[in-house]
Amino acid sequence: MIQRLILILLFVSSFSSLAQEQDKDLLHIKERLDTVSAFTADLKLDVDISFINMPQKKATVEFKKGEPMAFSSEDFALIPKRGLDFSFQELFEYPFITVDRGMKTVEGNKLKVVNIIPTDKKADFSIATLYLDLNAERIAISEISTKKDGTYTLLLDYPTSESVLPTKVEVQFEMERIRIPLNFMGKDIDVDRKKMRKEEIKTGKIFLTLNYKTISY
Repeated sequence: MIQRLILILLFVSSFSSLAQEQDKDLLHIKERLDTVSAFTADLKLDVDISFINMPQKKATVEFKKGEPMAFSSEDFALIPKRGLDFSFQELFEYPFITVDRGMKTVEGNKLKVVNIIPTDKKADFSIATLYLDLNAERIAISEISTKKDGTYTLLLDYPTSESVLPTKVEVQFEMERIRIPLNFMGKDIDVDRKKMRKEEIKTGKIFLTLNYKTISY
């Protein structure tokens, strides 16, 4: 019993030492993101969902610092807005701690892996794992586990080595967890409901291509 207690105390102590200070590399990337105060962009959207056939859709996106990212389109409302915050405001809205998970090679790129754990119950996510490109000073991949809407994975592609904002974003998610009403996807979609019912875990991908019209720093 005493040995078990000692092991628990050692684990808590080691975790606390890892998480006492916020990761400096992450904070530097956050500061870089904070330089963007607003932007507007035209958006092309493609989906990869096994039981849904939908043509490419177009939308607009508008961002202002301190406000949720706003998406709009004339003929559909598919976008799960909670998962597409590539400004990452939601991660830094409330106090948090970080844990350095070391380096990992992804498709030939060495990325630093950092966990973000919110310390305020108001935060909408329970944990986030960020893959940081230290050379380009930006986030390459994020995995965000929300409290109600499942886990989102974002893969971000940037046009140049200096770019702060991505021009391509791949979003992976669980369909059931985000509860998208199928009738909101537009009139020109084809849903294989038989196949949809057969699949135990309904996953999907959204591919975004952005053409920025304005960026304010």
